[in-house]
Amino acid sequence: MKAVTLGPAGTYSHRAARAVADDVEFRESVSAIVAAVADGEYERGVVPIENSIEGSVTETLDALSDNDVSVTQEIVTPIRHALLAQSRNFSIVASHSQALAQCRTYLEAEYPDVALEAVASTARGVERARNDPAVAGIGHPDNAGDDLEIVAEDIQDRQSNATRFFVVAPPSERSDAGGKSSVVVYPNANYPGLLLELLEAFAERNINLSRIESRPSGDRLGDYLFHIDFEAGLYEERAQEALADVEAIAEKGWVRRLGSYDTRHVLY
Repeated sequence: MKAVTLGPAGTYSHRAARAVADDVEFRESVSAIVAAVADGEYERGVVPIENSIEGSVTETLDALSDNDVSVTQEIVTPIRHALLAQSRNFSIVASHSQALAQCRTYLEAEYPDVALEAVASTARGVERARNDPAVAGIGHPDNAGDDLEIVAEDIQDRQSNATRFFVVAPPSERSDAGGKSSVVVYPNANYPGLLLELLEAFAERNINLSRIESRPSGDRLGDYLFHIDFEAGLYEERAQEALADVEAIAEKGWVRRLGSYDTRHVLY
């Protein structure tokens, strides 16, 4: 099986993807990864969906709304950030925007005068550090190799830092079996009590919502769609009944069932 994820090699996404496939290739953005799976170029894509410190990855939410794909697995992996550089004399710290945010307290305390540069991935920041002695990168300690110094380890603001990744697949791979499910709901409506009605469809059937996010639809200002994760499989009668109610509420819009899946914990 061939999978695609955020590159270059050495990103946390790459680490998660290796649990899915031995053959892993790379793209520079989440939207490009999801689109490549939707187009049938790859059998699987691995994309970050949520971090325990910084919350949801909005680019992933938008890509799941814009492309017809399924979610077949959730991978949870701990995030260990280290500061990597050729020496301790650097003036720039380059990394993914999420990694920079996850290390904000450490960077403000230890390097208040250093410039922060957001790049496409943690591995891209480490690559910058390899090529420029004025740059430090943030990445897993293993990414230091033989040519970078580990200036500091475990610099994330919280030691419990972890990221959830979704394994996306073509829509034909969607499963109704699993302990969790994800849907995207576009009601194409706006009236008092709309969100309450959506929530009640699950609450009345004792289905726990583990996450709900609103995102702009992109069609007009003030128009939203909802990403919902809930703790039940689509095969369950209660889930089917809840989604029937949701589809009735969203009769002017649409509901995309991304699928049911189980969670896999990958430790490094």
